[in-house]
Amino acid sequence: MPVLLKNATYVDWRTLEFSVKNILAEEKNNSVTFVGDPAEAIRKLKPEIIDCGGKIVTKSFAVGHHHAYSALARGMGAPKKSPENFLEILKYVWWTLDKCLDPEMIEASALVTAIACAKAGSTFVIDHHASPFAVKGSLGIIAGAFEKVGVSHLLCYEISDRDGLAVAAEGLEETASYLEHSQGLVGLHASFTVSNNTLKQAVEIMNRFNTGIHIHVAEDLHDQDVCLHEHGKRVVQRLSDAGVLSSPKTLLVHCLHLENSEREMICKSPAWVVENSESNLNNNVGYFDGACFGENIMLGTDGMHSDMLQSVKSAFFNGQRYDNINYDSAYARFRNVHRYLNENEFKGDGDNNLVVLDYDPPTPFNSDNFPGHFVFGFGSGQVRDVISGGRVIVRDRQLTTVNEAEIMSSARKQAERLWKKMEGNV
Repeated sequence: MPVLLKNATYVDWRTLEFSVKNILAEEKNNSVTFVGDPAEAIRKLKPEIIDCGGKIVTKSFAVGHHHAYSALARGMGAPKKSPENFLEILKYVWWTLDKCLDPEMIEASALVTAIACAKAGSTFVIDHHASPFAVKGSLGIIAGAFEKVGVSHLLCYEISDRDGLAVAAEGLEETASYLEHSQGLVGLHASFTVSNNTLKQAVEIMNRFNTGIHIHVAEDLHDQDVCLHEHGKRVVQRLSDAGVLSSPKTLLVHCLHLENSEREMICKSPAWVVENSESNLNNNVGYFDGACFGENIMLGTDGMHSDMLQSVKSAFFNGQRYDNINYDSAYARFRNVHRYLNENEFKGDGDNNLVVLDYDPPTPFNSDNFPGHFVFGFGSGQVRDVISGGRVIVRDRQLTTVNEAEIMSSARKQAERLWKKMEGNV
């Protein structure tokens, strides 16, 4: 059913131009139509009507890097050993968790992630998944869950040698199988857990399906240390030599511990960098600095949460000391994910993806001062309605596509199963 947003204060996400519009969004059309007198459209199309008087309507949001598999971690018990560094955080927390995932847990994680994204205004998610003992079919499970909620996606499986060559081979097979019929990326964990042979096979799949690599890069100094010791070169050089940086679809996540030569190598390539400020803080691995990367920087959540408005605030505030970021560049990084998706012709992020914000500021609000309002005023709690691909998936802050209460109840049971399994009780 078409959707008619009446009397909306429409903010063009590209130009920041303000105008009062009646906006018609349809599933069959990736753009939107501005209707002068809505009476004829109402008579002909019988659309779902949402009164947006006094509300802000703009393009919905997208997550540049997520980990839906982490969704059931919130509130779980402490690991068996208190981590003393980033490698131990991976070993005793995330690599313990991902080994315990099964199809039911994967689906629950994906459903609650999609719900959280939708309610925070995001209608597209780029996800990086890991479940080394439940690899086969895992991407299809996540895709089905996201689509059930109404969230578009660009998925990958996190291929790694850390659990043995057989598991790495399963990751490569799952990736190729999924890419046969779906848009996606080729996921790699990080240089320090990927052998030369696995890296070579991943790039071959990337080239075969004309896609990109999605990989964590120099999130911690350990990544560089291992690369220098085992390969005699730094991480970005290794990836470049393997052909990873040749694709404009490649996503290099974190990019913290890099020398200027590596930054310049990335800047000269068509690859993209994804900043995850809050995750960097949580893991105490360092601070992002966008210097020398050029314009291809976008933002992600790294599985910390699903709120992109929160992520951009963190990037802005941390950047006041460690990065060259201002209002305009913060907004650009927030929106660059759309440019990435559009330039690479990925489907699901058309202009018929919209968010209705209940934002009533106490100060003048216009095109000139929009970036200041965006950083200091906007919050996910103001998201009232969300239209994904021309279809209403959130109305009056409630999901329209799924029963949220049932999903959350089921997810809590799956979380209990996961935690017990992690504790060795199952």
